[in-house]
Amino acid sequence: MSNLVDLATIQPFDVWGEAVRARKVEGERITLAVVELAPNAIVPEHHHDAEQLGMVIEGAVRFTIDDETRELGPGGTWRILSNRPHVVQAGLNGAVVLDVFSPTRRDWDRFELLSPRQTVWPANG
Repeated sequence: MSNLVDLATIQPFDVWGEAVRARKVEGERITLAVVELAPNAIVPEHHHDAEQLGMVIEGAVRFTIDDETRELGPGGTWRILSNRPHVVQAGLNGAVVLDVFSPTRRDWDRFELLSPRQTVWPANG
């Protein structure tokens, strides 16, 4: 992979069915992902070894980490420490979020890559 690419050229993959689609850029120790969530999409409770930081770019999500739940819109952020349970539900209009994981999400290597397609965000992608 080139070091400089446009998001729309990155092959997406379905993380939680078609309702949660991601594109990732990986370094040696970090994964950056732009995740598109369909309206009312649910990311069921799960956990992973990687620490996760994220931010809503567009739309809204209802995020639960441990026992804390909050509605987040554009600019809303989260911090998930290693192996902490969390669940997400997208709002009525869906959402686009930016996630950063360290170390890399090697468990995502199992997903089948889809053909490149237009991005939800940015809209002209």
